Amino acid sequence: MGEQEETAFKSTGALWLLPLSEYLSLPVDQLNFMASQLFALAAAFWFRLYLSPTHTNPLVRHAVAALFGTAILIFCFGWYASHMFTVVLGSYLIIIKSDINNVHRNTMVWSIGYLLVCQVIRVYIFNYGILSTDFSGPLMMVTQKLTSVAFQLHDGMCKKPDKITQNRSACKKPSLIEYLSYNLNFLSVLVGPCSDYKDYIDFIEGRHISSRLQAQACNGHNGNKKQLDPSPLRAVCKKLLICAGCVLFFFIVTRSLPITYNVDPDFLANASFMRRLIYAFFSIQACRPKFYFAWTLADAVNNAAGYGFSGMDKNGRPSWELLCNVNILGIETATSFKTFIDNWNIRTGIWLKMVCYDRAPRYRLPLTFVLSAIWHGLYPGYYFTFLTAIPITIAARAIRKSVRHFFLGSKVVKCGYDIVTWAATQFAICYTVMPFMLLAVEPTILYYRSMYFHVHILSILAAAILYRKHKLREPPASNKHSSMSSENSPVHCNNNGSHKIN
Repeated sequence: MGEQEETAFKSTGALWLLPLSEYLSLPVDQLNFMASQLFALAAAFWFRLYLSPTHTNPLVRHAVAALFGTAILIFCFGWYASHMFTVVLGSYLIIIKSDINNVHRNTMVWSIGYLLVCQVIRVYIFNYGILSTDFSGPLMMVTQKLTSVAFQLHDGMCKKPDKITQNRSACKKPSLIEYLSYNLNFLSVLVGPCSDYKDYIDFIEGRHISSRLQAQACNGHNGNKKQLDPSPLRAVCKKLLICAGCVLFFFIVTRSLPITYNVDPDFLANASFMRRLIYAFFSIQACRPKFYFAWTLADAVNNAAGYGFSGMDKNGRPSWELLCNVNILGIETATSFKTFIDNWNIRTGIWLKMVCYDRAPRYRLPLTFVLSAIWHGLYPGYYFTFLTAIPITIAARAIRKSVRHFFLGSKVVKCGYDIVTWAATQFAICYTVMPFMLLAVEPTILYYRSMYFHVHILSILAAAILYRKHKLREPPASNKHSSMSSENSPVHCNNNGSHKIN
């Protein structure tokens, strides 16, 4: 028991909060994370008010953002922070020295390769970081940023007439301070979100809000050119209230429904199938608020600095949803598997779409899920989750195409259909993500056996039968091509114009 407690409080970062960690029975690295994010929140307000781009040189803003981010990394991870510095500097050398036609490929190989090496060392050699906070999280976010810059540079400087990247392309190579600031800034260094390089530079140089208001006005929307600096305070307060609710939920509910109880031998031996199914459902539901908390707090930090403005909403109020990483209402009310993943980890979905889904010539869906699994890490449970998601996604599309139109004639019937599809979606998500939480092979197989592999079997049968049925009445090639992006893409436009695939 003493060895488990020592592992629980292990950290390579600062130990200043160890007494509080022992008092709350929380790992010290998680408390370091929370303290760093609260510091970032306070620093973000200061950054917006006292280092405003109207009276501060962009170079100063870049330097401060990078220095604060570096300090946070060292505080949280100690010497492990050197991994972030190494991969960032290596990628900058690639950008400077590599041919622009290959810069995106070289950066992808270097950054993903470095991430994989670190994942192997962490998981299979040191066995460090299980179900806790460790350096791989920031390294994953840095990997997204490094590859995003490289792809956007390639698209912009190679003059590719590609509709999927024309609005995100970068037309010149960044300076070292710009590169360090984008990748290591204190606003997103721990949990992101990953934003477009061009948007970040606009934010630092003071064009972020005005350019979006002008774009809205040019498009005939509710943009207001005169209001150049709308306050993010309302949006920040709202998001902090959501964070407070998530923390309260964690201490009251989440800790009383441990995920590992799903594979407890006594529970599996004595509980009926229905009881196992219900406990799995509620234990997975109880896990979500900790992700809601991390992503919503990160969004609030960016907003507090004046970053994340998406324009004026239909009521003429400022909207700060550009960097939104999770749509909680969309997740909890999702009536399809696709809608759920569209609203989960949104910014990662945008990245996956840009670097893989929109560029892969064939097998776009499987390749994107595989890249997502590799990016998340090397725990076997991740691969069980993402491979299971493939037949479920295909089956869900096929079922929706085959039966949904029968239930649209009446509001009452449509409501009943929505209730059934909501329940099916939530239980399918529970089944799919359980290995993601269990991590290892043995508990994953034990869980699948306790569920009789029913979702695997049903989804594969549905996909095989309905796919063949749709192939027999497939539309002509021209019509198919015109509808491909809306029907076959696993991405979806959310309330801020972002796309998602997990």
